[in-house]
Amino acid sequence: MAWIELEGAVNVRDVGGMPATDGGETVYGRLLRSENLQELTPADVGRLVGEYGLTTVVDLRSTVELTTEGPAPLDAVASVRHAHHPVLREFLDASQTASAALLTEALEADRERFADDPMCGHYLGYLENRPEEVIGALRSITTAPGAAIVHCAAGKDRTGVVIALALTVAGVVPEVIVDDYAATNDRLEAIVGRLSRSKMYTGDVNSRPVRAHEARAETMRAFLEQLDARYGGLPSWLDDHGFTEAEVTVLHDKLRKA
Repeated sequence: MAWIELEGAVNVRDVGGMPATDGGETVYGRLLRSENLQELTPADVGRLVGEYGLTTVVDLRSTVELTTEGPAPLDAVASVRHAHHPVLREFLDASQTASAALLTEALEADRERFADDPMCGHYLGYLENRPEEVIGALRSITTAPGAAIVHCAAGKDRTGVVIALALTVAGVVPEVIVDDYAATNDRLEAIVGRLSRSKMYTGDVNSRPVRAHEARAETMRAFLEQLDARYGGLPSWLDDHGFTEAEVTVLHDKLRKA
């Protein structure tokens, strides 16, 4: 894995150098992935913008997460565009009582969607409940003039799905996509430690053991399989939701061609 070592974030990596099914590989410096970017230092910002050519932040968090966490260091960089694509239903905007009821309903929907692995069902819910935001995130990656960084809170679930879709468009070997997803486990304790200091996430991360936050390889494997079984493959799903064949080509070439 091409880890990017920063002072203020621990789950950051470049998805370049990944083998594709046609014998090629993804290009470095085009697509990065990360957890919450709230604690980036000036040196981190300088490195991302200067060394990696970062031009676009693709933020998958909810509106409540953005509001609660407040401005992040990259927000102050004029050359960096910020694209907000909340891929979760924004039930956290409701009252505490209503939010709890909606969360219970959402968890049950995840189980019904894919009983063998409710977390896979949760990921499929991004595609079924918020397709416009998933497409928007992929489009923001596609149109970024330089490198794009995709992030959510931990850089595991929402980020993992959007990155998996982008890498699938690039033709990356499915098991390599699974390995990239599971690599978050290498930094899990550090991620949980960071989130436990935050305004938004401390209650959730501290209420469960660290292992409860693991990225299970079988979950991503099942998700990729369900893309074919449910939707006839990713190209079909993208076409059904307005991501054109021309855009697919541009995204593929952005991630594959030097």
